[in-house]
Amino acid sequence: MPRIVDHEQRRRELAAAVWRVIGREGTGGVSVRAVAAESGWSTGAIRHYFSTQAELLTFAAHLMMERVPERLRAHLDNVELTPFDRVVAVLEELLPLDEERRTEVLVFVAVSDRTLRAPGLDAARDAAWHGTRYLCRLSVAGLTGTQSPAELTEALADPDLEARAARLHVIVDGLSLQALMFPDRMTPSTARETLSDALRDITR
Repeated sequence: MPRIVDHEQRRRELAAAVWRVIGREGTGGVSVRAVAAESGWSTGAIRHYFSTQAELLTFAAHLMMERVPERLRAHLDNVELTPFDRVVAVLEELLPLDEERRTEVLVFVAVSDRTLRAPGLDAARDAAWHGTRYLCRLSVAGLTGTQSPAELTEALADPDLEARAARLHVIVDGLSLQALMFPDRMTPSTARETLSDALRDITR
């Protein structure tokens, strides 16, 4: 009887291998050969599922972005948190405050870097950007008692609040990159404190 192969599971195993390579070696370490060594598969087997390095990285990025909403929903559904603490908890999921989130930020950086040479990754990069902007809009709306956007790309009705959400987006991205590149200076505690201070300034 022929063995049934779960192709989707194999693709997910390869994506997990990409995450491990990025987490250990950074964005420059990603290659079909490196992922083959990490996963224990041959390069030919990997190319059976992903014909190009860009396809492999895109799948890994999309799979990563599927994990984050689960953690976000846990914070949003936590009735024990104050509105401010809930917003902080949500936005902290976008910062490299532990190994898991550090790897996620590295994956996003890898995707963003590859878009300079592989336009096929634009969709993954843009999805991450819109997701972050949406969370920033939700945060500003939640802390100012205004209507939250119904759609991922919907701007806040008040232009001033939309400008605050855009500013918050820049702050979150800046904190994320500094915490990634200069962890001895932008420590997790410093990043958390800076984020909280920025939220108070933006929503006062």
